Amino acid sequence: MKYLIAIHHPDNYDPAVSEDATMAHAIDVLNDEMVAAGVRKFVGGLHPPGSAKSLRAQPDGKVLVTDGPYLKTSEHVAGFWVLEAASLDEALAWGRKAVVACRAPVEVRPFH
Repeated sequence: MKYLIAIHHPDNYDPAVSEDATMAHAIDVLNDEMVAAGVRKFVGGLHPPGSAKSLRAQPDGKVLVTDGPYLKTSEHVAGFWVLEAASLDEALAWGRKAVVACRAPVEVRPFH
């Protein structure tokens, strides 16, 4: 089964201030461990939410494109992994490692 492990940052997160070499190394080590275990299928970091474009269907059949994220929240998804794990427990174990490496909240969700 595939799982999404999403890292969340506050909207005012500044990687230049918040991240250091120790954190970057911990994330690299985690990525290497995921690859060695054969569970990592994809990984990606995202630009800040201000760079997002939101698309909404309109009653006239057109699509409205606006600047910014779809949801107005105080946190956003900053990056994610797609893993193939044998169980939710295994995915949660990887999520725990991601929390420590990224020093940020993590969400683990199964794909359909």
